[in-house]
Amino acid sequence: MKKALITGITGQDGSYLAELLLSKDYEVHGVIRRASTFNTARIEHIYKDPHNGARLFLHYGDVTDTGSLVDLIYNLRPEEVYHLAAQSHVRVSFDLPEYTGEVTALGTTRILEAIRKSGIRARFYQASSSEMFGSARPPQNENTPFEPQSPYAAAKVYAYWMTRDYRQGYKMFATNGILFNHESPRRGETFVTRKITRAVAAIVAGRQKELYLGNLEARRDWGYAPDYVAAMWKMLQADGSDDFVVGTGEAHSVQEFLDEAFGYVNLDWHDYVKIDPRYFRPNEVDYLLGDPGKARRLIGWEPRVLFKDLVRIMVDADMEFIGLQSAGEGRKIVEKHHGKWHRWEGQVVSMG
Repeated sequence: MKKALITGITGQDGSYLAELLLSKDYEVHGVIRRASTFNTARIEHIYKDPHNGARLFLHYGDVTDTGSLVDLIYNLRPEEVYHLAAQSHVRVSFDLPEYTGEVTALGTTRILEAIRKSGIRARFYQASSSEMFGSARPPQNENTPFEPQSPYAAAKVYAYWMTRDYRQGYKMFATNGILFNHESPRRGETFVTRKITRAVAAIVAGRQKELYLGNLEARRDWGYAPDYVAAMWKMLQADGSDDFVVGTGEAHSVQEFLDEAFGYVNLDWHDYVKIDPRYFRPNEVDYLLGDPGKARRLIGWEPRVLFKDLVRIMVDADMEFIGLQSAGEGRKIVEKHHGKWHRWEGQVVSMG
């Protein structure tokens, strides 16, 4: 039985990745931060399955604490390490640039050093980001120069190059997954896609009248998170480590997301959306579009859920969460591609 360690296991990607690895009979270990409130809601449903519970273990730790990481990795000796933990909100990184660098940039160095010092031959996955491309001309692939436009993006560029340096200097299996935007019903509520789908449900229920957003013209390559964690796993099963862009090859604006989400429930977003300058970034990234050709050729990865279906999955989930009957198309899409639709902490989510 393979053993994997996931940092950031309580996040969107970490929870889906844990499900995927458990379905493949891994023993899964996750790093969680000590907090005064429960922060494990996205993975609580896994513990309710006694078969999974026997193979899922959580450890208190922090990517700012080198000593605890070295001890954990040395004692666990995992075959695979998936480093997903980060301060991952781009807008927040402008308010907390030093903290973002400490966690998102130096956190990767600490994990790499912990693997090196422990003397194990673990395969390492670094969660790199399309935000690293910034103002670079689309479409962006593995050869596109980075032009970061935020503290978050700059921190991810640092982590990307440290991963490559350890690969080359210490002959480690260290792979960068340069993932474009990927969403799901487990997306954090402050991210624009989830903010929109939650608002749609609340407006339909009569609990909200207006939605405040920033730049509606920004274009992103949006995919479905369970598809993207499958790409992470495929990268670590390859013969050698490398760098891979993961995206759908389609870009859509925030306005198009509004069109799809509100149109799905027969509403006109113009009646509800207000522009608030506070949500604009100091440096805007206008257009991110991934070219996943290398991932398709070398690891056999393809996205299964594209933009329109993604929006419907998220709207349906938030409609059911708020106690409304969903339109049902999102449910059918999840069941077709990813298994049964089930409830987690009162919220509808899909099995990865």
